[in-house]
Amino acid sequence: MIPEKDFVLVFANGMIEEMGWVEPYLARAVAIIAADGGLRYPVAAGRIPDLLIGDLDSLPAGLAETIETWEMEIIRHPRDKDETDLELALLLAVRRYPNATILVLGGTGGRLDHTVANILLTAHPDLLGRSIRFLEDRELAWLVAGETEIIGRPGDTVSLIPLGGSARVAETTGLRWPLTGDTLAFGPARGISNEMTADRAMVCLESGLVLCVHIAQASG
Repeated sequence: MIPEKDFVLVFANGMIEEMGWVEPYLARAVAIIAADGGLRYPVAAGRIPDLLIGDLDSLPAGLAETIETWEMEIIRHPRDKDETDLELALLLAVRRYPNATILVLGGTGGRLDHTVANILLTAHPDLLGRSIRFLEDRELAWLVAGETEIIGRPGDTVSLIPLGGSARVAETTGLRWPLTGDTLAFGPARGISNEMTADRAMVCLESGLVLCVHIAQASG
């Protein structure tokens, strides 16, 4: 699932249970950004991020003083703020790297309110339409407004979940259960667990927004 184009890694303070699969991404990222407590993940992999942003109230124990000696940009925000640390990180990432894909790691798990809010951040007026994807070991999730291409293998799972209201699907290709001129209503789970029949699939919307979740098959 490593993108072919340039990408930036943004580490949030959710859950990454195992770091082995992250190594190839660390090696190829054009920049690494940590949102507050998300700092613990690149540090655990032996990498100092290029930038740390947030109110810094969730830093791992013992790092608050140590980070001042690192060659890392630090942008501090007050604790009393309207934005989450991840929101600040994403807004900064799209400003500084407008042509790169933004991959969010650790954006899910832990607190349910944070997980839901993090996913909905991609509908932020300043983020909607940007290439922002939530990444886990074999899962990739992103908001679709218009059309999107899914690159994988036959047998991979693709779920399309309408957000903010119903979504009208003009056409899909490369999926076992095609949608053509269909409406995915907000609430019912009709778009869950479709299946890729080719290495590439397309989803084209007439209206609305859907969260696309691509789950790759386990290797081996």
